Parts: sequence; structure tokens; C-alpha cells
Amino acid sequence: MEAGGAAGQPGDIVQVTVKEEDHAWGPEPCRPRGVSCPRELSRQRFRQFCYRETPGPREALRRLRELCRQWLRPETHSKEQILELLVLEQFLAILPEELQAWVREQHPESGEEAVTVLENLERELDEPKQQPYNQ
Repeated sequence: MEAGGAAGQPGDIVQVTVKEEDHAWGPEPCRPRGVSCPRELSRQRFRQFCYRETPGPREALRRLRELCRQWLRPETHSKEQILELLVLEQFLAILPEELQAWVREQHPESGEEAVTVLENLERELDEPKQQPYNQ
């Protein structure tokens, strides 16, 4: 962000410029329905990459590495965080489809968060519906 003018004066108008992140994959492709989380979008790009989209094996491998880096961001995530993302993805993949979709909508950031979301759902489903008290 950049600010112009003398800062700190009450009533001053401050101009803010926001730069959009430059992504190596070029123009933004259509975002899949229901995908609002950038990390989820990066994960899907990595997982749905198709060999036929490249001129050869070397370019395919280069592109996969690039997509993986965009998803897992090793420059900002520790090894433990990256492992947690991989375990979370596999945990979600083994859930029944209905639960998987519902949990993904909650955007859990770890396996523990996903489990908590599922446990809360189970509690809600197990609780008897409260009937109005009539006397």
C-alpha cells in the first residue's frame, strides 16, 4: 500500500493504492462454483492439472512444481504446516461426499478444525429438537 500526502493530520485525505498480486499462471481462469478460498483454488489447480495442457513432460513437471508451490507456499509455511495441509486434504477426501462438501465450505485450516466442524455437526444432529413449552 502506498499513501500520498502529509500523514497524521486530522481530516487529511489519504490516497491508498492496492496492487493486485501477480500470479505466474496468467489471466485468472474461471473460478469453480463454491470456491472462495484462494488456497482451495490453488489446491484444485494442482490436483486437476492435465498433462495434455502442456507441450511435453518437462513442461508438465515444471508446471506441476509451480502449481504445488502456489498451493503449499513453502516460502511462508513450515514443513509441519505443509504436512498438515496434505493430511487435511486426505482426511477430507476420505469423508462421504455430502460431509466432504459441507466441511470444505467451512474452510478448515487444519485436520483438527475439520474434526471440530464434524463433531459440532454430529452434536447438532444428535440434539433433540426443542419443543415449545406449553402448559
